[in-house]
Amino acid sequence: MTHVPVLLKEAIEILGLKPGKFIIDGTVGAGGHAAEILKKIEPGGTLLGIDWNKTAIEKLEMRIKDEGLKIKKGKIVLVYGNYADLPKILKEKNLLKADGLIIDLGFSTEELEKSGRGFSFLKDEPLDMRYDIGEVESEKGKVKSGERIQTVAEIVNSYSEKELADIFYIYGEERMSRQIAKKIVEERRKERIMTTGRLVEVVKMAVGKGYEKGRINPATRVFQALRIYVNKELENLETILKNLPEIIRPNGRVVIISFHSLEDRIVKNYFKQMEKEGKGEILTKKPVVASKEEIISNPRSRSAKLRAIIIIKS
Repeated sequence: MTHVPVLLKEAIEILGLKPGKFIIDGTVGAGGHAAEILKKIEPGGTLLGIDWNKTAIEKLEMRIKDEGLKIKKGKIVLVYGNYADLPKILKEKNLLKADGLIIDLGFSTEELEKSGRGFSFLKDEPLDMRYDIGEVESEKGKVKSGERIQTVAEIVNSYSEKELADIFYIYGEERMSRQIAKKIVEERRKERIMTTGRLVEVVKMAVGKGYEKGRINPATRVFQALRIYVNKELENLETILKNLPEIIRPNGRVVIISFHSLEDRIVKNYFKQMEKEGKGEILTKKPVVASKEEIISNPRSRSAKLRAIIIIKS
């Protein structure tokens, strides 16, 4: 399945793109939003694309080469890294503050299907779920990143019952978090839980039949919680929001597309606080959501919410 960018038309329109602008795509992925941005900022524009998935960057570099994507009298800069590190990335690449930033917090369908790292509960794979496996790019080549990120297998097999329950409740809003954590601890005493298939089995044992009346897979929220926790997704989101004045010039625009309530709540509250402090002007009093037509053609867009703000002070 190909990853289809959600709310593409709305995002491009709100960014207010013009020739010569410098735009950052903080989650460039397969380049769905980036390809449209390129059309609007040429001639003379600059696109900085960042992604934590090294494979995504390599594939996009190949796509640019194969399809001849380029900006007339401008440039494309692709970086394997974390959008939370944008102030550092701008400095390393000798780039000034940008005219716009887009971050799509959604999860790539391609990453789900082909990563082999256990992101999907529909496949039996090793329990990993890390976006970054410990290396980052520098001007001198590959270097080890500072703190090694734990795999989900390590967490599931070593954290206490309370710690696991807290992860499931806080990051997955799972109402049966305690029962699931208790069952995980019981089962890992018999044998370590090392695959997605085994974790799904344990979760199903914990919740029993009739979970959510069959509306969702019993493992949905547990997998979401573990992925968010392992990759520090909410912490990274808060970091970028705090650093917006260092990244975006005055009158620059920021568009963030989120897919669940935890992310949306963080974005909403930060934008409100920025407006209250006179640092920004909210462009979306209510979040922009997908049209019925888009939901039909791309069901993934059903839960997407877009919020945007103009930076006043930086």
